Amino acid sequence: MRYQEVQDKTPTQKVALPVHGMTCASCVLRVENAIKKVPGIVNATVNLATELATVEFDPQTVGVQDFAEAVDAAGYVLATAEKTEERESVEREATYQALRKRFVVSTVLTAPVMALSMLSMTAWIPWLNAIPMETLNKILFVLTTPVLFWAGQQFFVGFWKTLKHFTADMNTLIAVGASAAFGYSTIAAFFPQLLITADKMPEVYFDTTATIITLILLGRLLEARAKSRTSDAIKKLMGLQAKTARIVRNGDEFDIPIEDVQVGDHVVVRPGEKIPVDGEIIDGHSSVDESMLTGESMPVEKKRGDKVIGGTINKTGSFTFRATKVGEGTMLAQIVRMVQEAQGSKAPIQRLADQIASVFVPVVIGIAVLTFVAWFFFAPNSTLAHALINFVAVLIIACPCALGLATPTAIMVGSGVGAQHGVLIKGGESLERAHKVNTVALDKTGTITKGAPEVTDIVALNGFDEKTILRIAASVENKSEHPLGAAIVARARAQGIILSEPANFNSITGAGALAVVDDHLVIIGNQRLMREKKVNVQDGETVLQKFAESGKTPVLVAVDGKLAGIFGVADAVKENSARAIVELHEQGLEVVMITGDNRTTANAIAQQVGVDRVLAEVLPQDKANRVSELQAQGKIVAMVGDGINDAPALAQADIGIAMSTGVDIAMEAADITLLNGDLTGVVTAIKLSKQTIRTVRQNLFWAFIYNVIGIPLAALGLLNPMVAAGAMAFSSVSVISNSLRLKRFRFDAGKKENRFTVNRKKWRKQYG
Repeated sequence: MRYQEVQDKTPTQKVALPVHGMTCASCVLRVENAIKKVPGIVNATVNLATELATVEFDPQTVGVQDFAEAVDAAGYVLATAEKTEERESVEREATYQALRKRFVVSTVLTAPVMALSMLSMTAWIPWLNAIPMETLNKILFVLTTPVLFWAGQQFFVGFWKTLKHFTADMNTLIAVGASAAFGYSTIAAFFPQLLITADKMPEVYFDTTATIITLILLGRLLEARAKSRTSDAIKKLMGLQAKTARIVRNGDEFDIPIEDVQVGDHVVVRPGEKIPVDGEIIDGHSSVDESMLTGESMPVEKKRGDKVIGGTINKTGSFTFRATKVGEGTMLAQIVRMVQEAQGSKAPIQRLADQIASVFVPVVIGIAVLTFVAWFFFAPNSTLAHALINFVAVLIIACPCALGLATPTAIMVGSGVGAQHGVLIKGGESLERAHKVNTVALDKTGTITKGAPEVTDIVALNGFDEKTILRIAASVENKSEHPLGAAIVARARAQGIILSEPANFNSITGAGALAVVDDHLVIIGNQRLMREKKVNVQDGETVLQKFAESGKTPVLVAVDGKLAGIFGVADAVKENSARAIVELHEQGLEVVMITGDNRTTANAIAQQVGVDRVLAEVLPQDKANRVSELQAQGKIVAMVGDGINDAPALAQADIGIAMSTGVDIAMEAADITLLNGDLTGVVTAIKLSKQTIRTVRQNLFWAFIYNVIGIPLAALGLLNPMVAAGAMAFSSVSVISNSLRLKRFRFDAGKKENRFTVNRKKWRKQYG
């Protein structure tokens, strides 16, 4: 939901509920349409890979039970309670084990069916050749029956549910196809006289029936295992959370479950421990490893007043912090929820697959019937058996499993990989739009730069040295609250300089300050203040000119009426900004900087980092208009800002990318949130989008081409039903496996390592 919509829309509720009984793209579309028809539903997205229905609705008009009944009426089951990751993992494992049991039994029974059916390969067994064919066929019937009706029970259950609602899905194709082969073979085994042609005993196809069920179960088994890997990112994020927290209450320290921590509790964290919840340090200092959430490998120094994030790891020192967010309010919980919503979303590219899925199964059944009719009535020398087998082959080869998994599996893996790199993507639509971006608009303060002034230069004049003017200037500014003064004080403290206590401090609004330090009158401020105090600044003209050209703010210091030095203060550029912009250029993207700063400062920063265009002196409320102007020029714009004052521009852009500053607002206003607050995250997001959409297209291509080629081959009698079953079963596995390849790519800016390079590094590390 974009920022403006948050302001205008009445409150809605969103839930993600498990759906049971879905097997293919047709099922997804049916469930989705059933929910959308319920009054009060704002939007509904059903995901085959996660088996979840994400529903946004008006709670004043409709409730969960209402659309659960609609899904039930469509032949599926919608759980009315949201599924936790732990519960989902248990259910997924139980389903896998049940499927594995059926597959093992099916395989054990199918092996002798195949062996007995291939008499030419078993001619060396003397007693087997003595068994009459009628008896052998009955043995095959006995072995095949449990394979079809017990191991393949789920296909018939699904078929019956859809039949009751006059619909059809993948289960229909499998059940009808396998039953047709089994039914014909049963008649041939027990009433052969009904099918005898030219005094020739009819063939049986129990091996076809058993093999179809076994191969499809194998595909389902591999698919279930592969699908569990697509949610690895969620599992890793959930694993970051600490189980307990050590809190201080009434002077006593004790451990409590993480669920019992309350806002305001004082929490103690020792070296090597996970930080349990979000908070603010009130005592102590340490370095914290935030790489699991932000992707930054270097530990971050933390001191009193700094914020800490639950799930990150304390490295060296001990500290106490006050809990500010607990439970579902923590950043980790928000991230997990956002990734879950992204993985359950649907990309616009899926619409083509949805349109095809809506008519796919009925069309396939029609093609299968036409195939049977053509072979039975018009093909020369054809028999009922030939017509039936080709009918079965068409049904089996066409199951639309891969079609339903092509997009959601790639979206799941892509959004999960993004989360592991500190890039939170709101949904499939955002992921798809990002790959079309050709222009990146960057806010300056807090995006390209650090967002806080720093002393970049210290120039001593007239016999003074840098350390002396830094000490006296910081001693005066220590009494000031001005950001420029704070930057000077921070520089002095960083160098361990001991400050003096100033006397007669006087702040002059908009100009500077003056005070007595160590019996010397110190004046610190801008050029106007120096002129008013009759201080000659001619010795600093060259320095002032240099600072003006580079966009730095000069702070002049005079001691006893004599110019002692000049500080250059600027909002320093982040370390990786220039490198990230180079990589954006390498991707063929135009980079524009939008800032409220004056043109001189803006141009200086632009030259330093290498942006293409500068839009300076733009008020916050006008940034959205500048983005709109870029869009009017035909550009697809990604706006990158801090997510607070840039919210209107983020909403106006085709893709809004927010830095981690003001995370709560950023998650509402932006399509993508960068947890590491670094422009390299923009590079990562766009690369990730391109690679994910490339994977989706590959998946859809193979899903479509597989049916485009397979169905005609089956209809022409060139495809054995057993081969068709194997191909159909592995088509879904191949789509999921292709999506899982996204995990093996590196998206970090400045790290263009291919798979060979990564594997070579691993080999060297392991074997030296």
